[in-house]
Parts: sequence; C-alpha cells; structure tokens
Amino acid sequence: MKRRTFIASTAVTLAGGLSLPALSFRMFHNVHREICENVFATAADLNFAHRPIGEVVIGIGKLFKGSAYQAHTLEAFEEEQLIVNLEVFDCVTLVENSLALARCVRKGETTFEAYMTELQTIRYRDGNIDGYPSRLHYFSDWIYDNVRKGVVRDVSEEIGNVDPIQKEINFMSAHRDQYNRLAGDDYYQIIKEQEQIINQRGQFFIPKGNFHMYEANIEQGDILAFCTNIRGLDVQHTALAVKVGEKFHALHAPMAGGVVEITENDLMMYMTMHKRVTGLMVARPVEV
Repeated sequence: MKRRTFIASTAVTLAGGLSLPALSFRMFHNVHREICENVFATAADLNFAHRPIGEVVIGIGKLFKGSAYQAHTLEAFEEEQLIVNLEVFDCVTLVENSLALARCVRKGETTFEAYMTELQTIRYRDGNIDGYPSRLHYFSDWIYDNVRKGVVRDVSEEIGNVDPIQKEINFMSAHRDQYNRLAGDDYYQIIKEQEQIINQRGQFFIPKGNFHMYEANIEQGDILAFCTNIRGLDVQHTALAVKVGEKFHALHAPMAGGVVEITENDLMMYMTMHKRVTGLMVARPVEV
C-alpha cells in the first residue's frame, strides 16, 4: 500500500471503529508512531525538507485530508499529558500536528520522539506540561506564546490594516460548567488569571470587511485564526491557508460529522458566509 494511502486508510478505519479511551495506551501509541513514520517517509519521497516551511505545513496537512473530525481528543485523561492523535482532528489539533511534523522535516529530525517534542513545545505554555492550565486554550494566547518561542510570527499587523480585539476574553471562566477540569477552584482561578493577562495585551486582527484588500499578502501555510463575535471568546476556528488557483482557501477540520478538507469557497467568501466571524489573526511559521 502506498504511504499516503496508508495514512488516510489508517485514520479512517481507526476513527470509525475506536475511540481514544477504548484503546490501550501502548496500542494507541504504536498506531500513531506508524502513521508518523509514514508521514516522514512520504515527506522524504516528495523532497519536503528543501521546501519553504509554509509549503511543508500544507503538504503534510493535505496528507490528512479525509480524516474524521473529532472534538475533545485532548480531554481523554484526567491528568494532563501529551496526547498524540494522528487519526482524527479538531481544527486546532490539525494545525498543531501539521506544524509540528513540518518543523521536524525541515530540521531533519524525523523520529517519533522528535515529533512529540515539537508537539509539546507548540501546545503548551513555554513548552512545559504543568497541569491543565499549561495547555494554550485560547488561540490568541497560543499565537502569543508561540511567537515568544520562535515557532511563528504574528503577521496580522504586517499584512494589512488591523483593529484591536476590543472585548473581554473570559469564555472558559464564564462557562465553567462546560469544562470538567474547572470543577475545582485551583484550575479555575489559574484560568481566570490567564484571561486577565490576555486582556491586558493589545492583540490585533484583520476585520473581514478589509480582508479583500490584503489577501495578496497571505502566504501558503499561514495559520488562520478566525475571530468571533461570540461573547468572551477570541477565536472560534482555525485553519491553514492553501492556494487554489489565484485565491486562498482554508485547509481545515470543519465540524462534527465532517472530515479534513479544503474549503470550496475562498477565504473572503468563507468569512462572509459565517456571520459570527469578524476577521482573521494570521500567524506565519518561522523557517527552521
């Protein structure tokens, strides 16, 4: 079986028949190690190591097209630990995994262990796992922390005319009942403190009404964070920018019941169709 066929078929078969808690940790780990190794082998076949990192991010992201969407895969264990899942994705885990694998390819460090190290660096504050609050839950905070770590650049202001995010970010603490780990006061108070820090930053986004003027400044593999008018929330969806013809579309894990896909509509039309989307933050992977 061809490597790319193996990656897709493994993801679909396991996602359809097994959920994370139903697998033994060893079996689950071995499955993902094999998928990871096949991704790296495919990347070598296609000479990804010598391409710009944005192209590598998209090239790897496309290998997961057709994989099922699944929410809450990072909530599988009570104790916070690095969850590796290359079978099913939500919008953030697709971005994280594509970026982590791409960084490994560009560094020439194509082992499962190197991939796990990159994934942890990207997903957690300062790259360290220290309980539930150490995971970067708000995507504007994810961008901020990964800028500090030298993983991405926030190019929103560089790309075009931007506006400050003028809203209070407090969705998690305001909807405590939706987060099992916030039942205890310790984590709840830490999350509230993190929200206060986020609110003190002057973060910016490109309003969707202005985006058509600046779309030409988007690059292949840019990380797209769709800002929202949902009260207390900064970002409602994430994706990767992929060029189709002369326009940019989104490579993303779209919704429950869906699969990883490239949007039929370009970015401007996609945002127009989604009324709660107010604009975009854009993060660009840093060359390694």
